[in-house]
Amino acid sequence: MPPVTNALLSVVVPLYNEEDNVVLLTQKIHESLAEYNYQIVYVDDFSTDGTRKAVTQMEDEKVHLIQLKKNYGQSLALAAGIDYAQGEYIITMDGDLQNDPSDIPQMLQMAEEGEFDLITGIRQKRKDSLVKKIPSKIANFLVRRVTKLDIKDNGCALKVFTKDIAKGLNLYGEMHRFITLLAYLEGAQIKQVPVKHHARHAGKSKYGLERVFKVVADMMLLLFIRKYFQRPIHLFGIFGVLLIILGVLVEAYLLIVKFGFGEDIGTRPLLIFGMMFILGGIQLFTIGIVMELLIRTYYESQSKRPYRIKKITIGDGKAA
Repeated sequence: MPPVTNALLSVVVPLYNEEDNVVLLTQKIHESLAEYNYQIVYVDDFSTDGTRKAVTQMEDEKVHLIQLKKNYGQSLALAAGIDYAQGEYIITMDGDLQNDPSDIPQMLQMAEEGEFDLITGIRQKRKDSLVKKIPSKIANFLVRRVTKLDIKDNGCALKVFTKDIAKGLNLYGEMHRFITLLAYLEGAQIKQVPVKHHARHAGKSKYGLERVFKVVADMMLLLFIRKYFQRPIHLFGIFGVLLIILGVLVEAYLLIVKFGFGEDIGTRPLLIFGMMFILGGIQLFTIGIVMELLIRTYYESQSKRPYRIKKITIGDGKAA
């Protein structure tokens, strides 16, 4: 499929212990993008095998290798690659050869037509175990239920972004699972397309059932970010004021009982509950104020990336 434009493309691939996959992956990317102007940005997330050596030994001038100072995880590895990428379109994919680079040209053509900011894949006939499929299904279900974004496969790493959307993503923690949702929250127009999916070529999967709990936790955080990140006082403050009002009403009722009817209220559990409501409400309201100050600091402070790069090399291993 011939390219529509000669715009530079950046293929960003996080690597962690993929020495048996990276050479073949590079070959497949070259075959699929032979008619394009592109760079391959590999981000080595502190691999403990020979991944870095395998990349540098290729001596490929199109390959840029970013070496991180420690293992930060896939999200920050992606963030490092996206920050470095120089292309007008940024393509992300996994380094285990489960994504097929031959799907990239059709996705690029859709992106170059200008209607969509993000083209994301839907893995067909997925070649994964239940250990990986179950958390993925949970994540997809939660996203559809609690947002207006109808995404069938949030876990597909093969995506094509326009530069402005990719650079505007704020990836941290393990938010790579919800990168499509993050792009949507940034205002991206999104298109889903079927893509091929293969069994892992070599190496071991880095995922387990513990992902279920991480998915739920990350989803709750995203919901907070989506609705209240810029106005946390509206969440904590409202609940705090409601609890304070409830506590005051309870204590007012007890005062009427005490002084109006002469009844003893010292042993009533309601007295303790009223005090707990008031104190809890004050705490929530205070948290809301503190978070407002933190958000102001977040937006007004200088930009600082949450990862550290050890070295960047291009092609033959010489420093960039």
